[in-house]
Order: sequence, then structure tokens, then C-alpha cells
Amino acid sequence: MKKLINDPRAVVDESVEGFGMAHADIVDVHPEPKYVIRKGAPVAGKVALVSGGGSGHEPLHAGFVGLGMLDAAVPGAVFTSPTPDQIIPATVAVDSGAGVVHIVKNYTGDVLNFETAAEMAQAEGVHVRSVLVNDDVAVEDSLYTAGRRGVGGTVLVEKIAGASAQRGDDLDTVTGIAERVVANVRTMGVALSGCTVPHAGTPSFELDDNEIEIGIGIHGEPGRHKIAMENADAITDRLLEPVLEDLALASGDKVLLFVNGMGGTPQSELYIVYRRAAQVLAERGATVERSLVGNYVTSLEMQGCSVSVLRLDDEMTRLWDAPVHTAALRWGA
Repeated sequence: MKKLINDPRAVVDESVEGFGMAHADIVDVHPEPKYVIRKGAPVAGKVALVSGGGSGHEPLHAGFVGLGMLDAAVPGAVFTSPTPDQIIPATVAVDSGAGVVHIVKNYTGDVLNFETAAEMAQAEGVHVRSVLVNDDVAVEDSLYTAGRRGVGGTVLVEKIAGASAQRGDDLDTVTGIAERVVANVRTMGVALSGCTVPHAGTPSFELDDNEIEIGIGIHGEPGRHKIAMENADAITDRLLEPVLEDLALASGDKVLLFVNGMGGTPQSELYIVYRRAAQVLAERGATVERSLVGNYVTSLEMQGCSVSVLRLDDEMTRLWDAPVHTAALRWGA
């Protein structure tokens, strides 16, 4: 294992500390218990958004803390849920009295710990709503979930719901918009290689040189099946077909197309995937109104990508376009 680390047990602590130093104009880092909050939080009268999960998916979630997105992010150990002892103080710290929305990826540990934290925060007088992200169409259940996993679509939920909160919408409205995004986004991923968790020291799974895994999540957990390596267009078709089928995409629909890298895939290859996905959507009569391409929900250094399609309405498009200023997404601010 070759990684730019010091002590495998200190990876998250040192990474979050460095993140806070690099983006001190945007965030504050609370070291113990560990969480990241928006500079100046809480924002008076504003509904706050809190998310989190295991580390190793950077820039998710801390990279999306800032104006127009999250008010707090709670990082767990690599591929491990944060604890209620982290989530509760982060929730309380960003509450202005307008309430807090927890955006939770559908992994068993995340769900249980955020549920516990929400109950405890509400006992302290914070109004908390929870939105479960379950956009993955690859599998209904996995080693980590009951039901569908939350994957790349999480970024789109956080951006659009974050813009709703930023414009001053109330708790019910922000929650409803987040749920609307969840209902209209679907994702599927592929791995060309495994990844190595620092404290484990060996890859999370093995693939032969000419083998890929279709339908992986973001922790290296199994997907639908392993197949022989194909060209980019064929792989893109395999990812996109179940997404469009599950979304019941119709001719005339307007969409946001998001091609996400898993951490080890060059941007040039992601654009090749985007090219084919956009061609298929055009053939189906859909209009790609907005796009996002890059490494936003990663799995350490895994080679691979995921393709997400969000069916847009006019309000979601306006909220996507609204100003955002975070470490990982910035426009219009």
C-alpha cells in the first residue's frame, strides 16, 4: 500500500484538519467531537441542512458546506458512519430556530445513527426532519443497506435543497423539495478496480485485469455482476439503461446529467462517458438542461464512475442555478 499518509489511524483527523485550514474562509472545524460547519453558522432565520457519512468519499460531505448547500457535515471514520455524539452537537450548532433537515444516505449505520441523533436533538428543542437518499438502481439490498443505497444523487439533493433553504423557505418546504429530488433521481455505477482502506492495507475487492463490476456502491460493496471489460460506450449503455427504465423517462423530459468519478478515473474519461450518455438521452427525446462532471462522491482511489439522471422541473432548475460557494461547488456567488 502506497498512500500519502502518516499514521493510518490518523487519516481522517489530519485530512479534516487540513481541509479546515485550506478553506478557513468557508468553514469552521470542530475537532472533538468532529464536525464541520459553515462559517458564521447558525444563519438567522434559515433552515439548516446537515449531512454526513463515512470518510473516503471526498469532497462529499464537507466539501459541500457553505453558502447555498450544507450548514454542517459530520465525517465518520473511512467508510464508517459518524456517531450520534458527533451528529447531535453539529445539529444543535447550526440551528437558528427555523429547524434542521438531515440528509441521510441509505446505509444502515447512517440511518440508525442519524435517527438517534434526530431524537436527541429534538429533545433539546431542535425541530428535525430527515430525508433519505436512495437513488441507486443496482441492488435493492446490499451488505450495507436495507433497500436501495444512497450514492451520487446525494450531491444533487444537497445542492437543490440547500438553495431552497438559502432563499428562506420554511422547514416543510425545504424537506418537500429534498424529497422531490430523491423521487426524481436515479444512479448506477461501475468499478474498474477496488480501493484500499488505509487501516486495512489491502484492496476492498479484487478484479482481474480484464474484469469490471457493474452496479457497485461507494464502499466497494458488490454490484449486480462482474463482466469482461468493454469500451466506454458499451459500459455507459449498461449503466444508463436501468437508470432510464427505473426513472420511466419520457420523451420531452428535461434532465440534469451527472457523471461522477469514483476517485481514480481521469476527467477525460468521464467526459467520454458523458458524451455517450448525452447521445442516448437525445435519442430518447430528453433534453439535457444541466450537467455536472467530475469527482464529487468518490470511493478513495477506486477507478470507475457512476451516472445519475435527475428529471428536472422549473423550480429545481432555478434552485440548481442559484448561487453556491463551497469548497467543491462554486457558481453565481
